[in-house]
Amino acid sequence: MKNYVLIYRGGPKFASREEGAAYMEKWKAWMDGMGDAVVNRGAPFGRTMIVNADGASEGGGASGYTVLQAEDMDAALALVKPCPHTAFGSIAVAEAMDMSM
Repeated sequence: MKNYVLIYRGGPKFASREEGAAYMEKWKAWMDGMGDAVVNRGAPFGRTMIVNADGASEGGGASGYTVLQAEDMDAALALVKPCPHTAFGSIAVAEAMDMSM
């Protein structure tokens, strides 16, 4: 099994508290439905800084992460496809490469 990191981009803006609660129920159902494939439920991101040789600047565009375990990329994508986040943004799926150091 391989680990896959999901990076959520964008996000919902709810008109009401009830709308947000309904979205969270969908999110929890999706997350719970993946069972043992979820290695780390992750967390939303706060302020994000981009660092390079010239310094640091505000930005990044990512809103959170999750780590899943799947047999291959196709299996990971099948787990991610029903995520309710895709109605409001996108999800980058990347294999976490195993490097012995």
